[in-house]
Amino acid sequence: MRASVHAFTGLVRGLFFVLLLGFMAAAQAGDKGLLWKLQAPQGKTSYLFGTMHSDDRRVTDFPPAVMQALFDSEMFLMELQPPQDPSVYLMKEGRLDHMLTEQEFVKVIKLADFHSMHTDIATTMKPWLLAVIFDLPKPQSPYTLDAALMSLAQSRSKPIRALETVEEHFTVLDSFSIEEQLVMLRSVLKRTQEERERNFEELVKTYLAGDLDRIIEVNARQSGELLPPELWARILEKLLDERNVRMAERIQQQAAERSVFVAVGAAHLPGEGGLLARLRDAGYQVTPVK
Repeated sequence: MRASVHAFTGLVRGLFFVLLLGFMAAAQAGDKGLLWKLQAPQGKTSYLFGTMHSDDRRVTDFPPAVMQALFDSEMFLMELQPPQDPSVYLMKEGRLDHMLTEQEFVKVIKLADFHSMHTDIATTMKPWLLAVIFDLPKPQSPYTLDAALMSLAQSRSKPIRALETVEEHFTVLDSFSIEEQLVMLRSVLKRTQEERERNFEELVKTYLAGDLDRIIEVNARQSGELLPPELWARILEKLLDERNVRMAERIQQQAAERSVFVAVGAAHLPGEGGLLARLRDAGYQVTPVK
């Protein structure tokens, strides 16, 4: 159970690597900021907040405006609620020590220890998931920004819903072959700890600045350049483009009936296919909250 808890903590934090990869569409002019007011065509007011899936205190110390927007809303919507079955983290068959070189597997074991993950868990965990966990600093607490917001919503007895089911969420990266997942993992193993820490610091500062254009540029540079172009393009399509369609539809379904507070990774907000543009196209007035 202890190993499973550590694995899930790393997953939630690590998903920032996946969800803030960035994409090539340009953000709409003036789309700067992380908290957005959504005025529905029928008049209900909701909020959309771009998160960073991290437990860094600079991130989890969210502004009072975010807290007030959550308090003013009737329901809390997040990307995914914590999975109850830890088997979703593991490969159905095979072991990493049979898939990697001895040198690569030694790096996996060292990084697993750094992230307080049991060796047996690391050896059988899905390669894409190890990649997203290993690319970030050691967890400091179980409360990422998303988890802190969920806890705040729970303290106010607000209904909590997910924009995706566990199956939908994990199927996105599970759809990549083991060979492709190993490419993702190897790209992370090639980085030094100093490089990982430097990249994370740049991401935190960029996120806190709320500049969506800059978030796209930084993540494309940090992640896209390490992967084959064809694989990178498919990752963008699966993780952002396709999921944005589903998320936008479900936000509208819930916001049509009540005021909602939506918390999703910040990379889902900008661009022609981003949530801000999709909600505008659906008739919502979308404005930043200062």
